[in-house]
Amino acid sequence: MQWYPIFKHIHMLAAYLTALLFILRLIMDAFGRPGWRRPPLRWIPHANDSVLLASAIALLFVTGWMPFVHHWLTVKVLLLVGYIVAGVFAMRQQLSKPVRMAAAAVALAQLLVIFHMAMAKPF
Repeated sequence: MQWYPIFKHIHMLAAYLTALLFILRLIMDAFGRPGWRRPPLRWIPHANDSVLLASAIALLFVTGWMPFVHHWLTVKVLLLVGYIVAGVFAMRQQLSKPVRMAAAAVALAQLLVIFHMAMAKPF
């Protein structure tokens, strides 16, 4: 368990950065500044999400938690899939602005529930 605090802090930092980067991209899109769509700004969120995923897998190995056994973790994973799908729709330029804003609101709501599940581990 000596690795647990290290992986946990890396995971938390990457999760906060994911939320921050998503919100920043939404704000830039809303104000007509699509500069985040060009490298290197385009790949920074993907690199951060890779760190987030790697630290999550490391935490699973260190703690022994398993999705489908620890129900809060299962819900968190399902919400993550929903967040990714909604986030893709929120970032799609081809869609109308109201559709993108609705998808962004859904993605942010799912992100808030994911954070709550991670902190509270309610069931």
